[in-house]
Amino acid sequence: MVPHQNKYFAILVLLLLLSLQTYAQRTINDIMDSTTVNHLLIISKKYGSLSFSGYLQPQFQVAQSNGTQAEYQGGNFGEYTNNRFRLRRGRLRADYMLLDDNNNPSTYFVLQFDGTEQGVNVRDFWGRYYENKWKLIHVTLGLSGRPFGNELQLSSAGREAPERGRMSQILMKTERDLGATFTFNPRWKNARLKNVVLDLGVYNGQGLAGPAEFDNSKDVIARLSHKPYTFKKMRFSIAGGISTLQGGLNHRLPVSYKMEHNGHLWQMVKDSSASTLNAVAPRRYYGADIQLATATKSWKSELRAEVISGLQTGTSTTSTTPGSYPVDDKAEPLPYYTRTFNGAYFTFVQTLNSTDNQIILKYDWYDPNSKVKGMDISAARGLSAADVRFDTFGFGFLHHFNPHFKAVLYYDVIKNESTALSGYTDDRKDNVFTLRTQFYF
Repeated sequence: MVPHQNKYFAILVLLLLLSLQTYAQRTINDIMDSTTVNHLLIISKKYGSLSFSGYLQPQFQVAQSNGTQAEYQGGNFGEYTNNRFRLRRGRLRADYMLLDDNNNPSTYFVLQFDGTEQGVNVRDFWGRYYENKWKLIHVTLGLSGRPFGNELQLSSAGREAPERGRMSQILMKTERDLGATFTFNPRWKNARLKNVVLDLGVYNGQGLAGPAEFDNSKDVIARLSHKPYTFKKMRFSIAGGISTLQGGLNHRLPVSYKMEHNGHLWQMVKDSSASTLNAVAPRRYYGADIQLATATKSWKSELRAEVISGLQTGTSTTSTTPGSYPVDDKAEPLPYYTRTFNGAYFTFVQTLNSTDNQIILKYDWYDPNSKVKGMDISAARGLSAADVRFDTFGFGFLHHFNPHFKAVLYYDVIKNESTALSGYTDDRKDNVFTLRTQFYF
């Protein structure tokens, strides 16, 4: 090899060796601090630091019946299938950090791919600029995580339960979106508000659920949060935040549907007023979250809880935020349906002596239409499966075999309310068992 080839070959070998150092990404918008990046790899101190991380999640699942609708447990089963192997996620992430002359982060860049048996997609592609004169603000631009609530922020690499709750997946499908986020967080050592974070972001709205922005409405998201504060005498920490999303979807038809109270009954009512055309069907979310944890590694207990309510716009058949404008099988535009919703989750994680073993208990609910309950939900009132409440009880056991390999056994018990709708008069047989492994570096 010629000298410059030897140089690049040595760098490649160094990359492969040092990339074995584990980086535990906690949230989807996490960055590595300068200490971590420099420990992993420095390609050139002159230009900056480049590092790589990744993880792979092979899993096996068994459903309660063939053709189980398990969209929120990793995807629906085939019509004649109740068990399957899957690559749930396969991530490769590159982080680049540029420091200023005072060794402060100046610019940060992230590119992350997700590859499974279903294809390869970009998951993160964003840049961040740090203002270092007052060390108060940084700006994130590109495809990044939306700063709403806590569960949406937790990375699948570090989350104990296999999937986020039904509510989180419905309201903000794919967690990430294209836009800009302005973050206020004092960064000097003795800053009085260094543990307070205020995020304000503007996004397209459909996230990765669709190929591109399809209307003029944008989502504005604000979150005020406090980083974990530890009470040393009591040996536990507390963190939390409040969030809101103000957005919507533009009507393409002079038709919309919303709940109205007629007599003693709530029902879905059609509005055909001409003013509906090009008006904005609302998406208004209001959430609060809290995280409590004991400040010990052995026998550590952690509780995370979050509640969200507001207005959600979907279609006649689903309350999921659409990724593109909804159309029928003839490509004709469909009207929007607006519903009042509420939901919550509670996750409890107990470490069993060694940090290698954890018990997971989780309960979540999502009620897409809080105006109606049970047998009041019928097709005669203009309602559908999109108005049915679901409660999910999950429990599992997680074991870390070594710093680069872990596995979780997890079972979801899914309960839907009994209604007057065909297929939802009783609880559906849709429980799911998951055995997931994870390799990571």
